[in-house]
Amino acid sequence: MTEPAGAVPGPDGRLRCPWGLSAEDYVAYHDTEWGRPVHGDDALFERLCLEAFQSGLSWLTILRRREGFRAAFKGFSIPAVAAFTEADVERLLTDTSIIRNRAKIEASVANARVAVELASGELDALIWSYAPDPAGRPAPRTLADVPATTPESTALSKDLKKRGFRFVGPTTAYALMQACGLVDDHLLDCAARGDG
Repeated sequence: MTEPAGAVPGPDGRLRCPWGLSAEDYVAYHDTEWGRPVHGDDALFERLCLEAFQSGLSWLTILRRREGFRAAFKGFSIPAVAAFTEADVERLLTDTSIIRNRAKIEASVANARVAVELASGELDALIWSYAPDPAGRPAPRTLADVPATTPESTALSKDLKKRGFRFVGPTTAYALMQACGLVDDHLLDCAARGDG
C-alpha cells in the first residue's frame, strides 16, 4: 500500500498530512500541536527528551505515553530532573507508563544537568537560533518533499552535543524542529499549514 502523495481529506473533509490521519490519536496532535511554536526552557526540554525516547520507535508510542512521561519526569522541570539520582533511574526502569530504556533515561537526566547550568531562557534561545528562514523553504507538496535532516538540524545537533547533550543526532534534532514549529512541514494543501 503506497502513501498518498499529498494532503488527504479527513472524516470532517479537512485536508491533512496523511500521517495525521493514520491513527485517531494523531488527529488532534497534528491539528493543534505539531508545527506550532513552542517556547520555554522546560517545554523545549520535554520535547527534546520525548524526541530522544522516540528514536527507533513510532511517535504514536510516545504520544500515547506522554502523560506517563510527564508524571515520571516531574513535568520535565529541568531542575527537578537534574536532581534525579541513581535511585530515580532505577525507579523509572520499573515504570510501565514510560519507555523503559536505560540509555534514554540516563540521557534525559544528563541533559537536564547540562540544561540546568544554562541561564534562564538560554535553551530556548539556543534551539530557536537554528530556525531557518521560512522564506527560503518551499512548502512540501508531498511527504517525499519532507527531509529527515537539514543543514540546520545538523548544526543544532553538533551545538547541543558540544555542550554535553546526548541522544540529539541530526534526525532527532530535525524532529524537534518540526514538532516545535521551527519549521512548518505541514504539506502545502494541509489545513493546519501556517496555523502556528
